[in-house]
Amino acid sequence: ALGYIEKEETLNYLAYYDVLTGLPNRTLFLERVNQVIRSAQQDNGRLALVLFDLQRFRAINDTLGRQVSDTLLKLVATRMQECLGERGWNARIGGNTFAVALSDIKQETDIAHILEGRILECLRQPFVLDNTELRLAARCGVTLFPGDGTDADSLLKNAEAALKKAKDTAEHYLFYAPEMNARVGEQLNLENRLRVALVERQFVLHYQPIIDSGSGRVVGLEALIRWMSPGLGLVSPAEFVPILEETGMILEAGTWVLRQAASDYRQWRAKGLKPPRIAVNISALQMRQKDFAERVQAAMRGEDGEMAALDLEITESVIMTDIEQSIPKLEAVRALGAGIAIDDFGTGYSSLSYLARLPVTALKIDRMFVENMVVGPDSMAIVSSVISLAHSLNLKVVAEGVETDEQSNLLKLLKCDELQGYVFSYPQPVEAVEAMLSGEA
Repeated sequence: ALGYIEKEETLNYLAYYDVLTGLPNRTLFLERVNQVIRSAQQDNGRLALVLFDLQRFRAINDTLGRQVSDTLLKLVATRMQECLGERGWNARIGGNTFAVALSDIKQETDIAHILEGRILECLRQPFVLDNTELRLAARCGVTLFPGDGTDADSLLKNAEAALKKAKDTAEHYLFYAPEMNARVGEQLNLENRLRVALVERQFVLHYQPIIDSGSGRVVGLEALIRWMSPGLGLVSPAEFVPILEETGMILEAGTWVLRQAASDYRQWRAKGLKPPRIAVNISALQMRQKDFAERVQAAMRGEDGEMAALDLEITESVIMTDIEQSIPKLEAVRALGAGIAIDDFGTGYSSLSYLARLPVTALKIDRMFVENMVVGPDSMAIVSSVISLAHSLNLKVVAEGVETDEQSNLLKLLKCDELQGYVFSYPQPVEAVEAMLSGEA
């Protein structure tokens, strides 16, 4: 009976696992992919399937022998799993062909980063066998659920087609859908341009005035990053800021914005002008830094010790992600004299009990509510409630995205403290702001 059980377990193992590498075989891999697909269908999730072939493997087998090539396959399997970590799992489909499943895919460029930064980079590192250093290359074919197939078999079949095309064209990897290759290529090209832009300081700041609703005076400026690309011209932040956030480049860019805004403020002061306070947007990655307050202080303080009058704008979702960590950081920033505004208020998941604890000075009403308040009573009620709530907590209220006189008049009637939007001014370059401050515009 024990022998029968052991034999049955062996047969089950052979049915689902590759004997040489211990990885799942084609059968088990397809079963697991189908399981993930069922889960993704419920959550509207996305899944990527990558099929890759080791190049020149037959030459290694013919030259060094079967034993060495088998050992090499084992090392590839181990290294691949280490490189992937929790981002996915791999299987040996047959011969020198492996498959990788990647779940929780948000953007197509996520796959490109994993391919370049993990899979292909891992394979490029040398393998040492019997004092012989071997270097491998691979070609990959990529399919996406649900666009390239709704089940594991169709995804794998289409990945095989993409892999064959990659081999024929000598590309490192190709997506099954041709338009996907073009889109990912454009995104990666834009990323590379942005990395150059950070090094060559191609970014500039434009400033949008913030108006006091009672007097109509300019009481603040919001610093907004723009990209002056030599090849593309002035690029809208909607096109490049999401990429800065996805790639982590927002840390360097955000630090530059803080320093540049403070520098502009001090230069205006040195010219005898009276600039208002400047608001700077803070990203989630910046907030997570342990030395966040120190970085803000370094940006605000000039060489002569003069502190620039900066305010920070942070979306409520960023603050509420780790509220207990956020509070001491924001308190340290407030001690520097900086104001703190919760941006896009009303679109996240803030808790009123925490709102009373946060050392904030202002709430910014999201432009979506401002836009809809003249046509929808619900938005009007939300705006009125936010203003009343803020005033009860001794907080200032700023409405952004004010684009019509009707919106402006309604906000004034509701006692909104400050207004910002195209109806007053578009974001202006430094020279135009300086002219405005000197009374020339």
